[in-house]
Amino acid sequence: EMAAGEWDYAAEMGTNPVGLLSHPVTNLWPDRTYYYRFYAENQDGGAWANATTNFHTLLAAGPAPVNLGSTSNFTILAGAEITTTGGGIINGDVGAYPIAGSGIGIPPEQVNGIIYARDETGTQASNVVIDPDLLEAAKGDLTIAYNDAAGRTPVPTGDFLNPQDGNLGGLTLVPGLYKITTTALITGEDLTLAGGPHDVWIFQCDQDLQVHSGIKVILAGGAQARNIFWQVTSSAVLDTFSDFKGTIMADQSVVMKTSSTMEGRALAFEAEVTFNGTGGSLPSIPPPPVFTRIVRTAPDAATVEIDTTPHFYLTLQSSPVLPATNWITLGTDFPGDEGVSTFIDTDVVAGGETQRFYRAFLSH
Repeated sequence: EMAAGEWDYAAEMGTNPVGLLSHPVTNLWPDRTYYYRFYAENQDGGAWANATTNFHTLLAAGPAPVNLGSTSNFTILAGAEITTTGGGIINGDVGAYPIAGSGIGIPPEQVNGIIYARDETGTQASNVVIDPDLLEAAKGDLTIAYNDAAGRTPVPTGDFLNPQDGNLGGLTLVPGLYKITTTALITGEDLTLAGGPHDVWIFQCDQDLQVHSGIKVILAGGAQARNIFWQVTSSAVLDTFSDFKGTIMADQSVVMKTSSTMEGRALAFEAEVTFNGTGGSLPSIPPPPVFTRIVRTAPDAATVEIDTTPHFYLTLQSSPVLPATNWITLGTDFPGDEGVSTFIDTDVVAGGETQRFYRAFLSH
């Protein structure tokens, strides 16, 4: 029997009265069974609980993500004109449909991506592409995504229905499906979304979405902007100096005021998008893993160390030749906050090979 302190993880819970006990645990693998057991001491000595018990983590918390289809490459997509009065750089594609190309008022030099237009009536540049079919398909996919988010069930109740009477400012929200039946506000204090990199938040906003001046949406615990979706029945406004996270799917318009920023998407089906912000970018893609150390640690073993993005699965594969026709998977890691993975390859001389090549990649 294991003694106290010999488990992989132990938590001191201090002195507790008779009753229920709880302790938060972070950096757990999704879809895995964990075992735990209590050990207690009093004036008569110490003893283990009668039995070990367990719990199983979810594959991801919250609902399934919304499939954006061909809309996913657009930072801005509008149904009417796109205007700016000197906003910053947009990282991602820009498009408008069914409005004519002349309605796209974003200068091409402000877009690190492609500007898709219905026709040649607007400004022409090397990154302007005339493709009405692609735009029509993207607007169709936006309709599907919007309806998907709006129709998610079960209908939110309790803490997930009108949290803080619709003003999300100052709250820390766990992953889940939320519904706000009034104007959705983020004002007074910042909003924090706390969860892992695979967790999902969907906000069903039955009226407007208004983010007030200087307010931030903060991501904690590895949460990703790519997994946050705001379905807005009317229009969304990001006020001056606000910092927003997630994909806005508005039936009407999206307005980004002076010095606002967004990691996500401004997708407006019927009306315009106003971009006067400092910057707008698609949800960030984690950087590729970097091999920092590969060293032979025994005649038939090697240690491989990799710097990687915390909280994302990292898979390491090997091959004795290049180009490889059959990569061999050596293992998968789920690094915590430190973002470092270490693998031990115990078969580096299998089949008499004199060399070994490695590759690593991230997955969600």
